[in-house]
Amino acid sequence: MMGPAHSLSGAAAWLGVGAATAATAHPMPWPVLLVGALICAGAALAPDLDHKAATISTAFGPVSRGLCEIVDKLSYAVYKATRMKGDPRRNGGHRTLTHTWVWAVLIGGGASAAALYGGRWAVLAILFVHMVLAIEGLLWRAARGSSSDILVWLLAGTSAWILAGILDKPGNGSDWLFTQPGQEYLWLGLPIVLGALVHDIGDALTVSGCPVLWPIPIGHKRWYPIGPPKAMRFRAGSWVEVKVLMPVFMVLGGVGCAAALNDVI
Repeated sequence: MMGPAHSLSGAAAWLGVGAATAATAHPMPWPVLLVGALICAGAALAPDLDHKAATISTAFGPVSRGLCEIVDKLSYAVYKATRMKGDPRRNGGHRTLTHTWVWAVLIGGGASAAALYGGRWAVLAILFVHMVLAIEGLLWRAARGSSSDILVWLLAGTSAWILAGILDKPGNGSDWLFTQPGQEYLWLGLPIVLGALVHDIGDALTVSGCPVLWPIPIGHKRWYPIGPPKAMRFRAGSWVEVKVLMPVFMVLGGVGCAAALNDVI
């Protein structure tokens, strides 16, 4: 999938989680619903850090481009070290390590640990990074071009600061789900894990599939490209993605949001 579809699916997924919690009589505070949807929308772009042309690889200038090179080489090294005889030879690491459930859990767990032990500045950094990605993904037409990077960063930084201040107020959700003293913002890793997995599921629908189950071997492959029957797959950026899936994600997100806010019974 392309970036906009990934971000929309991520936001819709978290809003769906919000609807599910409301249905079980444990609704999210509205700031958690909002912030979680934005984080999940941003996190749904993150697995493509192994591709130099991806949104996340260009969103932070030289920093993200350098990190992209490291992640690509790391992914390729892990692929070569763990491939089985049925796995094809390849020249790069795109759609390997960062497109697995293992990576999703590690990144989400790392974010939760950073929020738990890093204090407010770590929380702000997590929010800032994912706000940038959410803006780039959801408002891709307005955010395209290097001339807009500074504006996107300023908007993301301001949003992160304001949203953290809202969450910090009693009852607004900094301690949502994890309520013991010192566990504030431990939940931040959850929308990151969900966003990464939603990205993988989206890529699994395309012609290339996605090795989301690695390192579990399937047949003679450890990097088996999971996906539906080939007749049901589509090419990234095709009319199926733009004309069908993106509108569906918008509708599902709207319904999920309404249900989460108790506007739908």
